[in-house]
Amino acid sequence: MKKFLKAVREELFPTDLTCDICGRETFGANICEDCAKTLIYNDKEVCPVCGRRTVRSEFCAECKEKPPVFEMAVSAFVYEGGAVILVKKFKEGAGYLKEYFADEICKKLKDLPEYDCIVCVPMTRRAKYKRGFNQSELLAKAVSERAGKPHIKGAVEKRKETGEQKNLSRKERSKNLSGIFRTVKREEVKGKRVLVVDDILTTGATADEMAKSLLKAGAKDVYLATVASVEYKIK
Repeated sequence: MKKFLKAVREELFPTDLTCDICGRETFGANICEDCAKTLIYNDKEVCPVCGRRTVRSEFCAECKEKPPVFEMAVSAFVYEGGAVILVKKFKEGAGYLKEYFADEICKKLKDLPEYDCIVCVPMTRRAKYKRGFNQSELLAKAVSERAGKPHIKGAVEKRKETGEQKNLSRKERSKNLSGIFRTVKREEVKGKRVLVVDDILTTGATADEMAKSLLKAGAKDVYLATVASVEYKIK
């Protein structure tokens, strides 16, 4: 019944009539030709560990200084231009963008080693209630359907709110997030190679804390896939 209602809703209220960046009519595509040019695909030089865009395909200085806890990360876009608008729109309620994002993420999964299951980055109950949904959970489910790998819903919980993160340094983020996640479905991740799905990779602090929790619960390896990642720029 749910699948039927979803099909009816999408037939009556299609989501690909206008561009999701500028609002121009497209009648058959999420992004118009002009706005497509503002999307920077993360398909050139990247750090082989964190997956962020770099000047050369070598370890970025941050990964050299402090290697991430997770094994490897990939992202579909560089977090600039149209990608910023799309991710913001997704977080603010355009849940249907999960389909477009999942398609793009799955193109990058071939760059990762084999994995067994998928989990999302959790929100607190209060935050999820306030927003109405967890965008990472929607995304993880959509990627799971395409990749043919099980999505372990609710595998990890977020123990408390962390406040605004965007203006914090990598060190400050790590301190702010320390111990924030707890893996509650330990038996389902034990001995597994786990793929964490999220919307953005900035410093990697959130992914690291997720990886710490999963590895402590017995996961074999942890990988990360995101819609977009912030370019690493030499300081």
